[in-house]
Amino acid sequence: MDGQWFRRFADPEPDALRLICFPHAGGAASAYQPLSRRLRPHVEVRAVQYPGRQDRRLETPVADIGELAAVVARKLQDDETAAPFAFFGHSMGALAAYETARILQERGGPSPRRLFLSARGAPGPQRSPHDVLPDDDAILAAVRRLGGTGVTLLDDPELVAMVLPALRADYAALAAYSWAPREPLHTPVTVLCGDADPVVSVQEASQWRAFTRAETEVRVFPGGHFYVDQHLDDVAEVVLRGVRSTSAAWAGNDACHD
Repeated sequence: MDGQWFRRFADPEPDALRLICFPHAGGAASAYQPLSRRLRPHVEVRAVQYPGRQDRRLETPVADIGELAAVVARKLQDDETAAPFAFFGHSMGALAAYETARILQERGGPSPRRLFLSARGAPGPQRSPHDVLPDDDAILAAVRRLGGTGVTLLDDPELVAMVLPALRADYAALAAYSWAPREPLHTPVTVLCGDADPVVSVQEASQWRAFTRAETEVRVFPGGHFYVDQHLDDVAEVVLRGVRSTSAAWAGNDACHD
């Protein structure tokens, strides 16, 4: 798998299912290192490293979610070491995960066996006001409002200067994201959200049900937008259970076709 676009935090077990993880706006692949530790050795986390951050900070960020998803989809289709995989996307990453899954389905290629969509309402004809921000001050204020373990880094002007290009690009991508009714996915979906998220209500998150013909599970945790930080073990358990149940179902289907 392309080492430029995907980060692995541990050597996988031979039969481990891959979890492709998509970071939030301004986030990087390293955000999924804690989840990787909780899931190994049963699940191999491969986190997408968007251009314009960490070791790719000198590259131009991608300010278009559809373009980003198309690149990730192509990388997955080109992978000669392909293994069964699922997607996990948090916040903006949920949109990127959904769009990548949609592209893969339309191309008839390998598709995720389950989609975990976290801290993001389902898209619709109207853009969320939280995605359309006029300037850097508004973006930084929005990031502070969302909280998370890294929000105190915004008190350091040098660090702010480093993360702003990626934040600008990601919020530009969110503001420009255009949704239109499309063929529902055939992939099971697990929706995860915090009950006190300031920008995503449980009702908005639950509307992902309409985006798949397969079953949908909604899991609500105490906490805000970055509820995962406080409930990492519980989230890992939801992911592991979802991956195992989906893998068992696929194995059964494969056996029926032998």
